Amino acid sequence: MSYTKFSKLHHQNDLLLLGNVWDAQSAKIAESTGFKALGSSSHAIANSLGYADGEQMSVDELLFIVERIVKSVKIPVSVDFESGYSDDPDQVAKYVKQLVELGVAGINLEDGKVVKSKRTLGKATLLSDKIAAIKALTKNIFINARTDTYTTKHETALEETLKRAQIYDQAGADGFFVPLAETKVDIEKIVNSTRLPLNLFLTDKLPKAAVLTEIGVKRLSHGAKIYEYLVAENTKLFHDFLIHPKLPK
Repeated sequence: MSYTKFSKLHHQNDLLLLGNVWDAQSAKIAESTGFKALGSSSHAIANSLGYADGEQMSVDELLFIVERIVKSVKIPVSVDFESGYSDDPDQVAKYVKQLVELGVAGINLEDGKVVKSKRTLGKATLLSDKIAAIKALTKNIFINARTDTYTTKHETALEETLKRAQIYDQAGADGFFVPLAETKVDIEKIVNSTRLPLNLFLTDKLPKAAVLTEIGVKRLSHGAKIYEYLVAENTKLFHDFLIHPKLPK
């Protein structure tokens, strides 16, 4: 079962490096290079379909892309499901059940929400209710509870993060994701405050992977970073081709 396999990857000694993909081709490439698990990037998928990030595409569009990704690889796939495409916990749970039926092993589910292009931090109780509703409907899904305490620059980001870790753990979360937590001191405090395996987001300021492994971080992802790099390269290629039409080498 992919859920069991995916869960075990978060409790090994080595740091789980998650390959973030946006379509079947990128998934197949990532699998071929040796990644043990993949995660979809909501940002990259949305942009590739012509949408801005932040639940602008429909759930059906996301399900179509996810199905193609899952069917193209043999390793576990986790889906960035943002805040669940609904504020109704029962509706979120029904959506997630559809993902499980497609063969998805895990999801990211966040307490932040993009409103008018700005990310805001929501109530911990809402994400807690969504997690509980999902687990009541289907237990075979790894819920990586994401908190946006750092991405929204909460005035007491660390303290609020520690509080939310306990709330999401009690609700039934399987993992804890804290993007933009970057200092070794804060990361160690988060790791030591919860039994949930900690997932971090790769940035230039983050300690090296060996250090993260040593202090107990279990998962590292890169979001849309590779996609954004490729888009920048693609933009340059099109620009150059328009000026000097020739095949790139």
